[in-house]
Amino acid sequence: FETAMAQYLGVKHAFGVSSGTDALLLALMVLDIGPGDEVLCPTDTFFATGGSIARLGATPVFVDVEASTFNIDVQDAAQKITPKTKAIMPVHLFGQTADMNAILELASKHKLRVIEDTAQAIGARYAGKHAGTLGDFGAYSFFPTKNLGGFGDSGLLVTQDDTLAEKARLLRVHGARHTYLHEEVGGNFRMDPLQAAFLLEKLPKLDSFVQLRRSHATFYNTTFTEELKGPIEAGKLILPQALTEENHSWNQYTLLLPKAGHRDTLMQHLSDQNIGCRIYYPYPLDAQPCFAKLNEKPANTPQAHSLCKACLSIPVYPELTTKQRSSVADAVIEFIKRI
Repeated sequence: FETAMAQYLGVKHAFGVSSGTDALLLALMVLDIGPGDEVLCPTDTFFATGGSIARLGATPVFVDVEASTFNIDVQDAAQKITPKTKAIMPVHLFGQTADMNAILELASKHKLRVIEDTAQAIGARYAGKHAGTLGDFGAYSFFPTKNLGGFGDSGLLVTQDDTLAEKARLLRVHGARHTYLHEEVGGNFRMDPLQAAFLLEKLPKLDSFVQLRRSHATFYNTTFTEELKGPIEAGKLILPQALTEENHSWNQYTLLLPKAGHRDTLMQHLSDQNIGCRIYYPYPLDAQPCFAKLNEKPANTPQAHSLCKACLSIPVYPELTTKQRSSVADAVIEFIKRI
């Protein structure tokens, strides 16, 4: 499986691990991130992004996001760099690639390591390269809801760097190169062989899964634009956009309803019709109680806080039928037309 993933992604080294969270943790451990270090990361993301940094005693420095992409705001990141900053962890949120050219330029200027959180973006590309293959490390998740999902937790860590790969291989199995002889303190980050076998069978279907997600997203955008032109122009509904087709793998299709109360009311409306929908994410990381004491001053991430109050993701999974996606669209249109 690791060989197949390395070939698919075009990387030299791919390590199957126990989860996407552990992929991030292992990358940070390889880079010797720890107490006294700061790592830049977006505040609008899944908890593991910031949590993996904090678990090692380092400080996650929360960066605001762009309204158009939900991804890390590189200008805000630049303003939050200090002498303690050692790395930046961009997240390709919802499947859309972050601005990697700007991120890599910033990292080069300030000598920062780059760990791409690609949990939601396998199958997306940036400038022709797979998301997760442009930084020092790329971390992927194979949680069942992901574009390439297993039947439980598992993940992948990739790198092009031979030296980093050697240390990752060591730390993945308790820092032991030989049985019961431990050179470093690592962890038990191995992927379960059953997950690897299952994912290997699904891998040839990944690109078709992504294309189906893109087809669903195009249908939604086209249908909503045609049926809800007035409300969209009035700012009642904001549709997600892909910068280019290859930039987005549509792990989520996320609507924005900026007016207070509309998002939650739409969520209830869809639930009443047995249409699944989720809020990704209701709270930015800088609002999480466990991080309250990490930073001496507020993170100042107003855009992320606004997005968290307005976002709602609707079904876009590849198995969605034409009839089902039409029902989803009809329910959204019905609601938006009467608010």
